[in-house]
Amino acid sequence: MMELKALRKKDFKKAIAFCRIGMNVDRYTDKPLEIALYSRYFWYMELLRATQMIGAYADGKIVGVLLADMEGEEKVYPSLSARLFIKTAEWLMGLLFRGGANIYEETNRAMLQAFCQQNSPDGELNFLAVDPTMNGRGIGTALVEELARREKGKCIYLFTDSGCTYQFYDRRGFTRDFEKDIVLCLHEKDIPLTCFLYSKVL
Repeated sequence: MMELKALRKKDFKKAIAFCRIGMNVDRYTDKPLEIALYSRYFWYMELLRATQMIGAYADGKIVGVLLADMEGEEKVYPSLSARLFIKTAEWLMGLLFRGGANIYEETNRAMLQAFCQQNSPDGELNFLAVDPTMNGRGIGTALVEELARREKGKCIYLFTDSGCTYQFYDRRGFTRDFEKDIVLCLHEKDIPLTCFLYSKVL
């Protein structure tokens, strides 16, 4: 039996682990410190933006997480310590990666700008991750359906890329509005990637 409810703070570490595996962070660096730093940074960055924080639990164990940032709603985790961590992490990553990931952020911004010329989204699905040992059991679908129940009729968008399981959104009624091929240059290694922007009316 699966239960959908607010994510417990004690499960943040598990959510960070889901992030690391789901985003294939070790594809971009083999350095454990960088993997840990980026995974935690990404989680707290998205958590601070979130107005919806939904955890999926099976037998009391966290098996999936969804975060969304919806217009006009209150943030669920306004944490000063998390903000300080993000600022520190951004400084460290600037040294470690030397701006190599900037093209990724710039590409997403450009796709969103183009999307907003024809659409007025109500929010962003900014994090969705499932326990990799529980893939294929409908957890991600249940999380998206719960968001749709809470935000029925609203238009959301999301960013993902070819390093993640982007096909999930193709099979769940999302529209692939934009895609763009880029090359990340990290640690003198070129990593080809396709960035996507998806949208859906819930």
